Amino acid sequence: MKKGIEGNQLLICLYVDDLIVTGSNVEEIEAFKSQMMSGFEMSNLGKLTYFLGIEFTEVAEGLVMHQMKYASDILKRFNMMNCNPSSSPAETNVKLLMNEEEEYVGPTLFKQIVGSLRYICNGRPDIAYAVGIISRFMSEPRVSHQLAAKRVMRYIKGTLQFGILFPNCLDENFMELIAYFDADWCGNKQDGKSTSGYIFKFLNAPISWCAKKQPVVALSTCESKYIAGCMAACLAVWLENILKEMEIEVSRPIALFIDNKSAISLARNPVLHCRLSIAPLSCSLQTYSLRR
Repeated sequence: MKKGIEGNQLLICLYVDDLIVTGSNVEEIEAFKSQMMSGFEMSNLGKLTYFLGIEFTEVAEGLVMHQMKYASDILKRFNMMNCNPSSSPAETNVKLLMNEEEEYVGPTLFKQIVGSLRYICNGRPDIAYAVGIISRFMSEPRVSHQLAAKRVMRYIKGTLQFGILFPNCLDENFMELIAYFDADWCGNKQDGKSTSGYIFKFLNAPISWCAKKQPVVALSTCESKYIAGCMAACLAVWLENILKEMEIEVSRPIALFIDNKSAISLARNPVLHCRLSIAPLSCSLQTYSLRR
């Protein structure tokens, strides 16, 4: 980030030799691009429409980020363009296991599929959990793991037009950062570990999400949910600091939503517990129960 004159800001996103330049003043943006082009061999591609496989489309409500072209290319590459669409990225309550008696499939193709799907997760939080599960079996994939990967692609086939809308309307008096997080207790039947998941929304648009296996074995549902809450709380503090660097003050306290009353009670009254030795959530964060 670069500070300009009269409090204007200039934000530069750089990946190797590709740049996105944005800011609060058009004249300063053009001056920066002219300065860069005078010192380096560069091409001015105009308004942002395509960046590293991610597309951006302007609509009346704001800017839509999607990966329709990349997802279509992936489906064609793996001969799934004419498949039957699926209504969900994964089957409900199905637990994938490393079954040595099941038929073994070649890891090369499976790794290519999973790697491609992981990149699509950059703009599709709805497939993050399913792709995270199948990513655990890349060393020795079995038939059930391959079928699960194909189900994700069938879901993408039916949702190619899905994307993330970043709205135009900004209410400077209501800059709210909220998070939803959860965990499946003992979701992995082989090592007993749970999977945490969260999604952060700012100005009603998702900005960060993750689905990740917990590093320890939780002894109860409350503990698994609390571990997920700690993970979300750490990221909430980090996101708040990033927004402060861009001179964006978020509304406090930051809201963390979860559907477990025991974890909420423990967060509000962090006392010593013989089965739970985790640092309490920051007092600047507030945990809420999801409304059903």
